[in-house]
Amino acid sequence: MTWLRVLVLICAVLLMAPAFAVGPDEILPNPALESRARDISAGLRCLVCQNQSIDDSDADLARDLRILVRERLLAGDSDEAVRQFLVDRYGEYVLLAPRLGAHTMLLWAAGPLLLLVGVGGLWLAARRHKRQQQGEMTDEEAEALDSLRQPSSER
Repeated sequence: MTWLRVLVLICAVLLMAPAFAVGPDEILPNPALESRARDISAGLRCLVCQNQSIDDSDADLARDLRILVRERLLAGDSDEAVRQFLVDRYGEYVLLAPRLGAHTMLLWAAGPLLLLVGVGGLWLAARRHKRQQQGEMTDEEAEALDSLRQPSSER
């Protein structure tokens, strides 16, 4: 009976695994070229789905891009040449991980800069709060405190 439970569990796990969108008609007969095509397409953004690679997308445009990648590889292009061809055609937005360059420096620096600004703002707020708590009492506050300290019969 336990082997049946294990078999059901294995089937359930296999059914939950994500299905890749690459169709059987797109797969290249050469395993080395297919592996290169998968590596390239895993780093390319589906322009319809936006935050999904073309390898995972079911969109027609993603399928066209997968076929284009495979055609370029069959034509003898290097991996970088295929990526550059797609960047020239669709812009750097087609890359899931943008390249580090002068025109993307703000994009790469924005996260750490915003973190520093946030930490600095929290530090200033904590200092201001601490300074307010350590402040001297005014004369009115001292009189009010003295009146509260006196027993009710003396008031």
